[in-house]
Amino acid sequence: MRRALLASVAGIGLAAGAGPAFAYDPLPNLTNLDFSSYTGSDPKNYFTDVNPTGWTGGTGLIFIAQNSPGRNATFGPGATYFAPGGAIVPPGGNYVEADGNPYFESGFNYTVTGLTAGKTYTLTFYQGASQWDGFSGDTTNQWVVGLTTVGNGLYVANKNDPSTPNSSCGTNCGYYSNDPTASITTSPLMNVKSQGVVNWNYVSVNLTADATTDLLSFLAWGDNGNTTNLPPIAFLAGVNSPPGLGGAPEPSTWVMMGLGFAGLGGAVVQRRRRAKRLALAA
Repeated sequence: MRRALLASVAGIGLAAGAGPAFAYDPLPNLTNLDFSSYTGSDPKNYFTDVNPTGWTGGTGLIFIAQNSPGRNATFGPGATYFAPGGAIVPPGGNYVEADGNPYFESGFNYTVTGLTAGKTYTLTFYQGASQWDGFSGDTTNQWVVGLTTVGNGLYVANKNDPSTPNSSCGTNCGYYSNDPTASITTSPLMNVKSQGVVNWNYVSVNLTADATTDLLSFLAWGDNGNTTNLPPIAFLAGVNSPPGLGGAPEPSTWVMMGLGFAGLGGAVVQRRRRAKRLALAA
């Protein structure tokens, strides 16, 4: 019985101390993460024309769009799409829409200061997916997210020669950073049915800083780098590290701890029953 108790307590300790199951501190000094502040033209325009405050890059088919309901006809004939949730973003503000075809995209970046090199941070955001009108076929999409010290952030190039730009990568497209110690991860994959929509979903990723100042870089990644112009469309909104999550267990950890406590409770019940039986036998 003592062994059962010790095993239950050990299980609780392992659950509480499991490093990968814990969230980390939020990225510091982030502002304008809903793209509501800009110095250029109306938000329903190209990323570089809107010029969202604090953000750089975004020279591919990347747009800032207004947080408004309904179908969004954006830029010229045929350039229409269905936005997730009717484009009503859960945290408010504007949102980014990006073509996930590697021929027509580029990363966009935000300079983050006050980091500790080697420390892991948590970043959250909302993502969604869709497809341009006039195209059909199932697609997938996700965001590649990185912390990098190099000025151009994430970019697309040929897998056989990363110095070759995305316009020449053919069927060998991959995503890269010129920073060899960059921390790069991907968001959960979104599977989009032909002419369908994946509604807004909340995403949490962990990134490790390699300097006191890094670029937070986003890159839409459709159909795992396929250049077939279906095309897959990715949406981004509400970029914001959650405050006060340092050391907070994730749901999987709470499940493990709950199982540990359940085992401990069961061991205690068995011990009491055994004591009762011994008392009656006496």
